[in-house]
Amino acid sequence: MNRLNLPPFAKRGAQFAVATGLLVVLWHVADGAQAAQTLAGADPVWLGAAMVALTMQTVLSALRWRLTAAQLGIALGRWTAIREYYLSQIVNQALPGGVIGDASRAMRTRQAAGLMASGQAVVFERLAGQIALFAVMVLGFVTTLTVPGGVDWPVWAIWSMGGLMAAGLAVPGLLWALARAGIAHSLKAQAEALKHALFAPKVRGRQIRLSLGTVLCNIAGFGFCAWAVGVTLPVPAMLAVVPLILTAMVIPITISGWGLREGAAAALFPVAGATASDGLATSIAFGLVFLATVLPGTILIGIGTRLRPVKF
Repeated sequence: MNRLNLPPFAKRGAQFAVATGLLVVLWHVADGAQAAQTLAGADPVWLGAAMVALTMQTVLSALRWRLTAAQLGIALGRWTAIREYYLSQIVNQALPGGVIGDASRAMRTRQAAGLMASGQAVVFERLAGQIALFAVMVLGFVTTLTVPGGVDWPVWAIWSMGGLMAAGLAVPGLLWALARAGIAHSLKAQAEALKHALFAPKVRGRQIRLSLGTVLCNIAGFGFCAWAVGVTLPVPAMLAVVPLILTAMVIPITISGWGLREGAAAALFPVAGATASDGLATSIAFGLVFLATVLPGTILIGIGTRLRPVKF
């Protein structure tokens, strides 16, 4: 018996309320009036550049998924992968957590090799992106600590980042130890599938290039939005701060990360020499540009292509 289960419409309503509440609080705390004035004067050229960068991020992500799926026995045409990725992003924009659209990708491509393989392809593809995001974040953080004039990290941020880095670096070792100890046989099988999908010699280089490309396009899109509203952030600062802001979006308590992303930006922009209002304006601009970027993908949804298994 689980009396805490809520109907879907109630969950959506609660998450919408949380997002709205966070934005209202930020409006008062981070000088929302100034942020609105800054947004009104945003440079459309830089907003257009952000749209191009985020479009490239979607295309590269779709190609990474296609490469990962092929390693697991699922053949996807380029346009099929791009169409399905756009569809998943549209769903993720409307629903909380940023993963429901990804689950739909797995369901819609399961005919080729089964739900297990299609699910692995989606999870591994997203994991590759998170690994690249983490690597870029660590690089940016270390650079801003060692190079003067980057980011003035407060003590709490240094300890928090240090803990996050330590946890991220410890995860592979923990999983390896569990597999070696035989605690979870399924874990070992998943690890083998992951190794084949992401780290096999014939795909390793392409996986790295595609993953770094998606991360850098995402960060560039956010940086272009900052420049559009008149905020100039050093490149190392963007590499360190923006991944943290984007990571906040995956916490599944609001719709598509709204409110959480803006709160993270308002908190982190001051350590990079900007203001909380600048962070709020930049994050709202990024959210609106990203929404405008994925909506044209609806044109691709009606294009049907057949999926076929890959023969090794």
